[in-house]
Amino acid sequence: MVAGETSGDLLASRLLSGLRSQLPDAHMHGIGGPHMAEYGFVSDFPMEKLSVRGLFEVLAHYREIKGIQNDLRDQLLQARPAVFVGVDAPDFNLGLEAQLKHAGIPTVHFIGPSIWAWRGGRIKKIQRSVSHMLVIFPFEEEIYRQAGVPATYVGHPLAQVIPMEPDQVTARNVLGLKQDNRVVAILPGSRMSELKYNATAFVGAAKLLLQRDPDLQFVAPMAGETRHRYFRELIAQAGLQDVPLLVTDGQSHQALAAADAVLVASGTASLEVALFKKPMVIAYKMMRASWHVLKHMGYQPWIGLPNILAREFLVPELLQDAATPQALADAVWLQLEDQPHRARLHERFVAMHHSLLRDTATESAQAVMQVITDSKAS
Repeated sequence: MVAGETSGDLLASRLLSGLRSQLPDAHMHGIGGPHMAEYGFVSDFPMEKLSVRGLFEVLAHYREIKGIQNDLRDQLLQARPAVFVGVDAPDFNLGLEAQLKHAGIPTVHFIGPSIWAWRGGRIKKIQRSVSHMLVIFPFEEEIYRQAGVPATYVGHPLAQVIPMEPDQVTARNVLGLKQDNRVVAILPGSRMSELKYNATAFVGAAKLLLQRDPDLQFVAPMAGETRHRYFRELIAQAGLQDVPLLVTDGQSHQALAAADAVLVASGTASLEVALFKKPMVIAYKMMRASWHVLKHMGYQPWIGLPNILAREFLVPELLQDAATPQALADAVWLQLEDQPHRARLHERFVAMHHSLLRDTATESAQAVMQVITDSKAS
């Protein structure tokens, strides 16, 4: 298995939770993180090496990433595993899967690339690379089947992990936050490159929000000690170290449960916020050269998963130059203050949660086991 970032590690762990009980003695290895390790998964390479986002940012690390891909490919071609499962990270995994499938090793891809959003031409590469696709949104199954790629809708793993009604009181107690003062969670991204471009604007927005409500509390969960330290360095360099901010190692779900509103970078985290039924502002900044290329490649007017699933701008999206501290602060303030809007969002997010709820661990594990069985039979 290969998962390339924190969100993939969490998603993959749900599959492993169902698969480990059926394959208790299997050697499960590749690239992954701490959530996967809980099920006996062994990471042959550091997952952080793949956690790079943005066209030019990836190019800067291309030699190292390609080297890891080649080394892993050579290992797997020699070991000939019963199945390879690529978890998201399509730019890394699809190329690896194509070579493995060509060599007769069955390949499963967990989380279909969003060809419905951008880069639809990837379907040809997917056809060459993937024996079976596991999809996490209900409308995706038919898209892949029409393209000749066997697919199974397994629900979104996070819909099972996150409670339908989060316990805000307990979360605030766990984090040491005051019950009577409002909380804003700040999630600038799990990748180092995301922190580099988002952290200063996000914390700058927090400073401005404090001018409107000095009793606001801010919590910023970080994906590990390295990102925690880098985040602190970035806000210190920007002169924002005096903004009162609870920075935690992990505990992102506690932070979201505790929050009244969330400022979040686009990606899987925005869907987590929706599943926690929290008003949010989605924002994203990246290297300017990458932005100029990527902004013309989308098929839809939305980039945030909650908006894509709703097919409308349920929550604001502020991208690149629009994501100034002032604009972010203004948008978050409305999410805090507009009570009818907050009630409507809660209702929509509950419906969204139900639509994504399946026994993902069991259904994804069954699909993988079927691929293994079919491969042995042939």
